[in-house]
This record gives sequence, structure tokens and C-alpha cells, in this order.
Amino acid sequence: MNTTTLLAFTLVALIAIATPGPTVLLALANGSRFGLRRAVPGMLGAMASDFVLVGAVALGLGALLAASEFWFTVVKWVGAAYLAWLGLRLLRSKGGLDLAQAPVEQGGASARSVFAKSFLVAVTNPKGYLFCSALLPQFIDAAAPQWPQYVVIGLLFAALDFAVMFGYAAVGAHAVRLLHRRAVLWLDRSCGAALLLLSGSLLVYRRNEA
Repeated sequence: MNTTTLLAFTLVALIAIATPGPTVLLALANGSRFGLRRAVPGMLGAMASDFVLVGAVALGLGALLAASEFWFTVVKWVGAAYLAWLGLRLLRSKGGLDLAQAPVEQGGASARSVFAKSFLVAVTNPKGYLFCSALLPQFIDAAAPQWPQYVVIGLLFAALDFAVMFGYAAVGAHAVRLLHRRAVLWLDRSCGAALLLLSGSLLVYRRNEA
């Protein structure tokens, strides 16, 4: 894998990651609700999901979803249900940091919860597997050992994901300080409504649309 290939992959991956989707919306909401520092576990969850996606492609699981209607449907419904649950929770948000829950949010359980939410949002989205299955092999040199190449791509993908999530979370965190509380409330609710829309779009998504 040469420098030109890595640069091309970086550009394509950055565009794909930065495009508003479930994980970036969740990062934005985490930043506004918990602050930038406490949104970091969510970014780490997104990074962990990247390694799962890249590993799945390397093992051929992405191709399995593309070929199996049953497993594609299972993953799709689980992902849609989880997105809908998160969206409903954000719609019920009180707007920005809930000071009454701040001591709890600072605990380890909260960090695990924030991590798990971001991780599950990504790994239960079949679009991610199909997208990576279509994209990643184009940057793999079939004549060279493939696992080292997938490791490099996974690390680069995760680093880009963390940078983008950090940016979205920072926007959400600054919104808490710059906007009126009612405006932040509508930011949370807008993210929740967007997640519900994404949940609905996932339900009507078909494998041949990838």
C-alpha cells in the first residue's frame, strides 16, 4: 500500500465519516448534554466499531450481509430499533447538561454507557458493513499480504473517526455555553428527530442500494 493509495483512502473516508449520520449526531448530542471531556468515551466507542467493521470486511462478513437477506434483515431491524430508542430519549431531553444528574454522569458507569451507545449505533448499522465491503477492497493490494493492509486502514479509519467525532462533540459542547438553554433543548430534540428519521430510512433500506 503506497502513499498515494493512503491519501486517496483518507480523502474518501473523511468525506464518508464527516457526512451527518447516526454516530456524528450522537457525538453532537453527547457534547451538548455531557460536555466535551465526558463525550470522549463515545468517540472511543465509535473507534472500536471501526475495528469491528474493518475486521468484518477482512473476514468476509460484509459480503455475507450482502448475500444473505435473513442476516441483513436481522442487523437492519436491530439497528433501526436502537436508533429509534436513542432518538426518543433525545426527544425527551431537558436540554443540555442536566445538572441534577451530573454526579452520576461523571461515574464509570456513565462512561461505559456513552461508549456502548456509540459502539452499538455503528455495529448494528448494516449500511456500514456494506459500505466498507464496497470501499475497502479497492485500496487493498491483492498481491501483498492483506491483513497488515487492513490493520493500517483500520487504524487510519479510527483516527479519522475520532477527529470528526471530536469536532462534532466540540460544537455541541460550545452550543451549551453560547446558546440559550431553550435553543440547546431544540438542538437535542433535533438530533433525536434526525435519529428517528435515520431509523425509518434504515427500515426501508435494501441491499441493492449499497
